[in-house]
Amino acid sequence: MNTIEEIRKFVEDECKKYYNNFGYEIWLYHILPAAKYAKILATKFGADEEIVEVATLLHDIGSIKYGDVENHHALGAEGAKRILKKFGYPQEKIEKITHCIHSHRGSKKIKRQTKEAECVASADAMAHFDNIPSYLHFSFVKLQRNISEGTEFVKSHLERSWNKLIPEAKEFVKDRYEASKLILQNSFET
Repeated sequence: MNTIEEIRKFVEDECKKYYNNFGYEIWLYHILPAAKYAKILATKFGADEEIVEVATLLHDIGSIKYGDVENHHALGAEGAKRILKKFGYPQEKIEKITHCIHSHRGSKKIKRQTKEAECVASADAMAHFDNIPSYLHFSFVKLQRNISEGTEFVKSHLERSWNKLIPEAKEFVKDRYEASKLILQNSFET
């Protein structure tokens, strides 16, 4: 097994653990789709594919392993440093990967300094449009919001995701973005 496969297995195993509030579904419905998009974007932009793939696999580890949604970008970057050192990653690659993780959030204004960081942030956002039901479930079940509050939460989350996409990534998910706006609009709007 190569190192990327080992990291992939590590993250998947973390998603199965009892302390992961998102359940195994985060692996299936968010991390795997994000990794798929990350590879596509890395190839398209000539980004370092290894940095992009590893960063995408680990980008939500702060939420998964440490349970902190609000600061998961910062906790995830710090956690990724420790994890990657255990896998024997070179410090130079660790710094690039942790920058991608730290700057992937759409709700935080952290400058993405590399094309790898842009690929990871966009792949994260693109995956949000693949699995609208998982965000509805999170909002209604995990956060226990009513229909109006939960729908508004999902709409604002998807709008932030759309706004953080690089233009080329928007082309991939434009139809899904438009469809989500139609589905989530208030049926009483005129």
